[in-house]
Amino acid sequence: MADLGDVRTGRHCAFALHAHLVFVTKYRRRVFSDQHLKRMEDIMRTVCADFDTELVEFNGEDNHVHLLVNFPPKVALAKLVNSLKGVSSRRLRQEFPDLGRHYYRANRLWSASYFAGSVGGAPLGVLRQYIEQQNRPA
Repeated sequence: MADLGDVRTGRHCAFALHAHLVFVTKYRRRVFSDQHLKRMEDIMRTVCADFDTELVEFNGEDNHVHLLVNFPPKVALAKLVNSLKGVSSRRLRQEFPDLGRHYYRANRLWSASYFAGSVGGAPLGVLRQYIEQQNRPA
């Protein structure tokens, strides 16, 4: 299962939930420079902190970004994604007016879609085998 150092605790639970998120720019436009990505990481760390979520890793290229987040079970991943994309888009447009030229068609920085994948822990086959081997009462 998860490494004991990754397990977080809440009031009534222990958890190790990690998600890999990928956000792509609208029309896959090449928008970001290193300066944009550095500022975006700061913005996204702030949003994650507001959700009691940890941004474990962040990186990206000129047309997409990757995030690894550690989140509690009370957080709906879709709401976290909505805030991450909305706040980052708004703040980047405020701080970097040059990004406005990429908004000429849709007035949006991010594509409406995103990728979210669960990561960490044991592989599915190992978990399935572990569950099958439980001593079920007769």
